[in-house]
Amino acid sequence: MEVSGAPADILLQRPWLPVSISGCQFLAKIWFGDSAYHILLTDMICVWEERMDSAAIQSRAQELNRRLRATVTAFFSHLCEVVQPCLSGSGERADSEAQISLRRQEDGNISMRLKSELAGLPFYWEFHCTPAPVTLACVQLVRPLLAMSRLLQWQAEQLRGLLVRKDAEIQDYRENGATLSRERLQTDVFEEQTYREHFMAKALPLACSEQEDTLGFDDGLQHLYASVVAHGNARTRKRKASEERSVEEDRPAAEEPDLTPSLGVGSARSRTAEGGGERSYNGRTDAPGATVADGAAVQQSLPITSNPAERPSSKPKKKKVVGLFR
Repeated sequence: MEVSGAPADILLQRPWLPVSISGCQFLAKIWFGDSAYHILLTDMICVWEERMDSAAIQSRAQELNRRLRATVTAFFSHLCEVVQPCLSGSGERADSEAQISLRRQEDGNISMRLKSELAGLPFYWEFHCTPAPVTLACVQLVRPLLAMSRLLQWQAEQLRGLLVRKDAEIQDYRENGATLSRERLQTDVFEEQTYREHFMAKALPLACSEQEDTLGFDDGLQHLYASVVAHGNARTRKRKASEERSVEEDRPAAEEPDLTPSLGVGSARSRTAEGGGERSYNGRTDAPGATVADGAAVQQSLPITSNPAERPSSKPKKKKVVGLFR
């Protein structure tokens, strides 16, 4: 049963924590509200999720625990206390008798079964996780990881430039007679190509090893993930606010009524039809009460004749020169 889970911004701010369930390594992201939860699990091959609200939790609890007659808030706090340590990566259990197991299903879903005790009675719970949409996986995992990779690359480039400048500074000291007081502090000149080849040959097999915990986020990466997510949320909120302002600014202009008739400006044809006893002569309309503006509007609306005989001459007539004395 798919229901609404945590708000996108709240879930995005949660860290990815490495967990081990039934010998399987996962990254988990969990959110527990007052009477709802949202869980994300990934093994870097697929991403699963489950969202449950108060009504769905009540229905499943009654189905798994026939003798349970408590309200959602009564047993949901117990569920949070038991599940959160199991999915937080700490390896600690709030309830020493709690047991959690994982089972992969043929349809691609996974289910986690939890068994604990509540008020001296056995309490069972099951998480039914289905493959998450691609958009959710991209927002929660792929895009932040790409941004983190780009930031780390920029950091490596700046550190490379700093090492080159440091080598130049040390060489200048040596040329001016400076010497090291302890030989063990001496370092070789940094050569990027040699360092890169040595690093890849040593670190790449270790990073791709199955025995290595490749799903672990250390404190530095967790902080970097949180920083990337916070900056992305701020930029998204700023863009949405800008879009809303632009919509509000465009809305009055779109709904503004046409005020052209009220301003007294109309076509010549409408004025001719409305005015009684009007007559037209050489592009001018003479009617009782006609104004100069009306005549100008009519002249602008009438087409220009193409007959050269009716077209006024563009050259002015020469006037006879009259002298001062006749």
